[in-house]
Amino acid sequence: MTVGQQLRTALCGVVLTGVVLTTAQGLAVAAPAPGGAAKASPVAAAEDAAARALARSLADGAWRAEVGRAVADGEEAGLGALAAGSRTGAAAPLAADVARADRSALAAKGLAADTGGLLTVTLAGDAGSRRAPLVAVAPSDDEASAVTAYDTAGRAHALDASEAPDAPVYVVGIDGEKALEAGTEVLERELAAAGVTTDDAAAAPSAAATTGYWTSRITSVSVADDKETWIKGDAEIFSIVSGFGPDGKVRVDTVTHPYLDQAGTTYRPNQILVDWSRYKYNLADVVMMEDDGDTDYSALAKAVAAALLTIADLGAYVPLVDPVVDALPSSFWTDDADFVDAWYTLARETTGTRDGAGGNGRFTFDRYWVSAL
Repeated sequence: MTVGQQLRTALCGVVLTGVVLTTAQGLAVAAPAPGGAAKASPVAAAEDAAARALARSLADGAWRAEVGRAVADGEEAGLGALAAGSRTGAAAPLAADVARADRSALAAKGLAADTGGLLTVTLAGDAGSRRAPLVAVAPSDDEASAVTAYDTAGRAHALDASEAPDAPVYVVGIDGEKALEAGTEVLERELAAAGVTTDDAAAAPSAAATTGYWTSRITSVSVADDKETWIKGDAEIFSIVSGFGPDGKVRVDTVTHPYLDQAGTTYRPNQILVDWSRYKYNLADVVMMEDDGDTDYSALAKAVAAALLTIADLGAYVPLVDPVVDALPSSFWTDDADFVDAWYTLARETTGTRDGAGGNGRFTFDRYWVSAL
């Protein structure tokens, strides 16, 4: 059994913890913050710094009203842009604090400084309550029983992670869609720089591909249901498709699944997962992952490239799931849900439903011919 298989076996029941925001019910339980804090990732530390700063700034009534309007009806607002664009004096110190936190988050995720601000704010809990608002961050530990939130005086409170609070709670988080879009670009660019094929121009298309090509299309997809906390947001899921290109070199394609937000829900995207004209053999592997906020795309690219470049085309297909999974940094298995599931040896003829090796994900495929114009 490889390291990857051992990890998948050990984590089979928990790798999806934190993927979904479930329906909020119940009352908040406020108490002093727990004495022992869990080890925070750099991204979580940046979120926490921004949350503290936002909480202090909400002591100003005019600014608090402005923030409330920005996130009304479940809207997500870019925290840096909101603070920088405000004419309220209370927002000026916050804008500087958020800018520093954004730089830290971008660096921790391996993203360029010009990606733009990642920190966001949303409203959870009872928006109609007259109680003073709190500001919280989703805990790094997906199994944490409490969520730390701050009041306008900077005091910490512990909220029950299993029940939504009966007070308005502003939640500071990461713009997952922006991070995933920028992150997959980093992933493909750094894999290519390391020598892993990622673009279409790297290998000449086959004669058949000039008139069209066969694909494996996702007709439905779902991930397993788990008990989730009220503070968690939608998942940001992507797949790493790997195989050997027509030139005999290992190639990787990344496919994002922006619609796949909720566990326990079946989606029917009719999305192409594998373009078989890009591959030499009639087999490819898939590793599904989630950006749970802490994903460092640069580190992921370097680790995956280092593993795949040791594999040579010896005239027969070699499964690539284990090298990819074994290469994942140890942080991908600690307090987050970066690894979701994996599918071995998908073929062009693969149709119907295929469960992932870990039993957490399920694809249904059909064969789909894409005709040339």
